[in-house]
Amino acid sequence: MTVRAPLAALTRVSIIALSTYREAVRARVLLSVFGLGLMTCAYSLVVASLSLHNEERVVADLGGASLSFYGVVIAIVLGSTSLYREVEYKTVFPILSRPIRRWEYLVGKYVGTVLTVVVFVGIESAAVLLVLALEAGAPGLRIGAVTAGVVLILAGCIARFRHAGVFVAIPWSIAVAAIAWTQASFSFRERQLVTVSAVLAVLEVSIVAAVATLFASFSSPFLTATFTFMVFLIGRSADSLAHLPTKTFGAQIARAGRMLAHVFPNLHAYVPARSLLLGQVADDRVWSYVGRAGAYALAYAIVLLVVGALAFGRRDFS
Repeated sequence: MTVRAPLAALTRVSIIALSTYREAVRARVLLSVFGLGLMTCAYSLVVASLSLHNEERVVADLGGASLSFYGVVIAIVLGSTSLYREVEYKTVFPILSRPIRRWEYLVGKYVGTVLTVVVFVGIESAAVLLVLALEAGAPGLRIGAVTAGVVLILAGCIARFRHAGVFVAIPWSIAVAAIAWTQASFSFRERQLVTVSAVLAVLEVSIVAAVATLFASFSSPFLTATFTFMVFLIGRSADSLAHLPTKTFGAQIARAGRMLAHVFPNLHAYVPARSLLLGQVADDRVWSYVGRAGAYALAYAIVLLVVGALAFGRRDFS
């Protein structure tokens, strides 16, 4: 009995998560962001052609930055609108009338948002790695054949599994990222930068999505998006706020900056220096750093979801 209860809760959370993912991948906003991500990859080729023997670095830096930026945009949009849409259309009532707890529903919405971003990051990182392989000297015909092959496999799977076509992209995105990773072996250092940037982008999004879920549990979409974006900006500036010079800003403002840096999540940790991403910092190994960043993201997301679940549990839908 003690084993069945957690398994049943996990099953209910998974169902809500997959339902949230299915609705998200069909949204026009997500498709637009996905298109912008592919356009950014194409734009990186143009910028790289203007650089002086730094083509690979330009593609890796621009691609890694785009993974983080577009991932955060998706998390804010989905986190702000997904829950409110179901409350507005009253589709949440028949769901909550079933044997499902409110916290399970909220956690399921959060997991679905993160899952959507994972698929997005997987596909976009694959595109960046393939562009990086081209810049590193990989045969264009081989890269074109690989790209056409994975696209045809996706199309075939969608045609084969029509009723579950949207879920095919979940394992496919991971597989295509792994294939693209092998193709970018000509540029080992920049490939590592893109890989680590993709992992850190997912970890950062897990915090941002938890923030959006917390505000969405009791607020409107506009306020949720606004508050989440403000938390994101403060989090990205956490290191600067913690070290405001007293001589320039005064003791009170410097003290307030340190307080904000301790209260808000330190999202600056998920966009570290290039030297650390390449493993060039002797006293801090890159994957050890990623592990600490993952533990921090997990702890912060759990705290936010607990607070959000308490708020959502007290919410009156009448």
